[in-house]
Amino acid sequence: MPGIIGELEAVAGPLKGTTFPLSGEEISIGREPSNFVSVLDASVSRKHCLIRVEEGQFKIQDLNSRNSTFVNGVPVTERILGSGDEIKVGNSLFLFVLPEDKGANSVSTSVEFNRDDTGGGSTIILRKQDALYLRDLDKIAPTARMVRDLNALLQISKAVSSVRGLEALEKQILESIFQFAPAGRAAILLCDRGLECTSVFGWDRRTGPNHAVQVSRGILAQVVEQGVAVLCNDLPAVEVLAGADNAVAQHIRSVLAVPLEVFEEVLGAIYLDASDPEVRFDEEHLQLLTAIGSIAAFALDNARRMEWLEEENRRLQAEMNVEHNMVGESPRMRDVFQFISRVAPKDSTVLVTGESGTGKELVARAIHQNSNRAKQPCVAINCAALAESLLESELFGHEKGAFTGAVVQKKGKLEVAEGGTVFLDEIGEMSPLLQAKLLRVLQEREFERVGGTRTIKMNVRVVAATNRDLSEEVRKGRFREDLFYRLNVVSLRMPALRERRGDISLLASYFAAKYGKRGNRAVLGISPRARACLLNYDWPGNVRELENAIERAVVLGSSDLILPEDLPESVLEKAAPADAASDAFHDGVRDAKKHLIINAVEQASGNYTEAARLLGLHPNYLHRLIRNLNLKPALIRQAGADS
Repeated sequence: MPGIIGELEAVAGPLKGTTFPLSGEEISIGREPSNFVSVLDASVSRKHCLIRVEEGQFKIQDLNSRNSTFVNGVPVTERILGSGDEIKVGNSLFLFVLPEDKGANSVSTSVEFNRDDTGGGSTIILRKQDALYLRDLDKIAPTARMVRDLNALLQISKAVSSVRGLEALEKQILESIFQFAPAGRAAILLCDRGLECTSVFGWDRRTGPNHAVQVSRGILAQVVEQGVAVLCNDLPAVEVLAGADNAVAQHIRSVLAVPLEVFEEVLGAIYLDASDPEVRFDEEHLQLLTAIGSIAAFALDNARRMEWLEEENRRLQAEMNVEHNMVGESPRMRDVFQFISRVAPKDSTVLVTGESGTGKELVARAIHQNSNRAKQPCVAINCAALAESLLESELFGHEKGAFTGAVVQKKGKLEVAEGGTVFLDEIGEMSPLLQAKLLRVLQEREFERVGGTRTIKMNVRVVAATNRDLSEEVRKGRFREDLFYRLNVVSLRMPALRERRGDISLLASYFAAKYGKRGNRAVLGISPRARACLLNYDWPGNVRELENAIERAVVLGSSDLILPEDLPESVLEKAAPADAASDAFHDGVRDAKKHLIINAVEQASGNYTEAARLLGLHPNYLHRLIRNLNLKPALIRQAGADS
C-alpha cells in the first residue's frame, strides 16, 4: 500500500468532517457506492471526477459530469491540484491538503502570479529642543502669557479632535491661529517629496478661507529641510531668506513658519505672514505656534492617511466588483495564458485587441497581478465613456480652479496608479488631441494636470485595449500612427467565443453557479438540450452575452436545471445540430417561424423591407431571423423557382 501523500477534507456537504487519505492510487468521486468517495447527493453524477498522480503531481479530471467539477469556484475538465485548493462536487466541498502544508496559517490560491543662523538680526530660529511648550513645564515659572497660551493650546486640542476630514481640520486650525496671531494670511502646506506640496490650504484674513496665499519658498525650504521654526520681522533685509522669491514684491514684512513633524519626519509647515509694518510677530508667537504645529501635525497626518485609506478602499471595492478569473481550457485560451505568463514580468506596454465582450480587461488585470507591480494600484478608465474634456481631467487630473466646477485639486488616474498599471479601454475612441497628449506621456513619462504648470513624473505600466482595427484606423487618418507604434509594443488578440466553443460549457456552468448563489437559488446544472443550444449559437456578444443569457435563465427559470425555454429567443432561433436530442415544441416553433418568413418574402416579391412590414417586424430583426434560422439558401432557391 503506497504511503499517504495527501488528504481530501470534506468541509461541506453530506460527508462534512470526513478526511480521505490520498496515495498514488486513483481516487474516484461520485454517487455510486463503488467510488472511493461516495457522495449521496442527486446533484453528483454516478462517476463525477477522478483524482490521480501524474509525474509527482495530483491531477483532477472531470468525468463528463452533468453539473461540472469546480476547483476554487472555476469549472474544470482537467487540472493540476495545489495544496489548499477547494474542490466543489455538487453540494459538497472538499479541501485538498498536502502533508507539509497541513496546519499552516496561509491561504493558497489556484494561481500564483509572479531638503543656523541666517545672518539676519531680525530673524529667530527655534529648534525643537528649545521649544518652551515641548519641554517639562513643571520647571518653568508660570506667567500670564504662558497661562493664556496653554489655554489656547487646550482649546485647539479640543477643536482638532472634534473635526473630521482634512480640509475641515485645516480650516479649524487656521481659524484658531487667527484668534491670537496678528497674521494677514496663513496657510497649511503638506509636502510629499522635498518641497512638492500635495495639499495647500490658504486663508486671507480679509477675504476668508480657500484663498491663494503666496509663500516664501526660501523660508519654507528652511523649515521643511531643517525641521526648525523661523520668525522674520524684516523679510526684505534678510537676503538669504528672501532670495528670488516674490514675497518682497508683495510687500510682506513679517513671516512666521513652523514645521509639522511626526516621528522625526517633517510633513509640511504652518506659514503666517503680514504686510502691515506695524505688525510684528514676537518670540511668544513663535513658541505657541511651534506647540500648535506639534499638536496639529498628528491630527493632519491622521486625517490625510484616513482620506487615503478611504480612497484606497473605494478603489479596492471597485476592483472587487470585477471578476478576475478567466475560465477556459481550449487551445486558444492556453495561448492567452502563456502570453500573460511571458509578458507580465516585463514592463512593456501591451495592446489587447478583440471583439467586445471577450475579456480584454480581465487580461489586463491578470497581466498586472502577475507583474512586479501587483502590490500597487491597477486603475482602469474607459476612453469611450467620457467626453474629451472629462477624459483629459480623468487621465491627468486638474488643479483647483482649472475650469468651472473644479473646486478642489484632483489627481488623475495616471497619478493614482503611480507604481502600478493603467488600463486604457477603448483606446481607439480617443480624440486626436488626447492622442497627442498620451503620446507625450508614453515618450517622456511625465505630464501636467489640467490648469497646472508643474511637471509630474510618472512610473506606470500602460495596457491598452480596443475592439477596432487600429492599423485600419491609422490608414484612414483617425488614429495617430506614432501612437499606434508606441502602444503596439507587444499585442494580443483575444479570441471570440465562437472560436473556442469548447469553453462554452465551462463558462455556462461557471455563470450558472455564480448567479445561482447570488440569487439564492439552487441550480444543479444545464439540461443537455439547453447545452446543445448554447454550443450551436455563434455568440456575437461573446462571453458577455453568454453571461447575460445564463443570468436571465437563472432568474426566469423554475426548475433545478436550466432548460431551453429559459434561454433567450436569439439562442433558440439557431437551428440545432443534426445529432442533438429532439425537442418537438421548439422544433415546431422554429419551423413555424421559417414558414411565416418564407411566405412573407414570397408575398413581398423578395423585398425584405416589405416582408418585414407584413410581419410587423423591424427589417433588422427580420434579417437576424433569416441568419439565425439559416433561411438564406431556401429563399434563394425560392427566388430561382419563381423566375
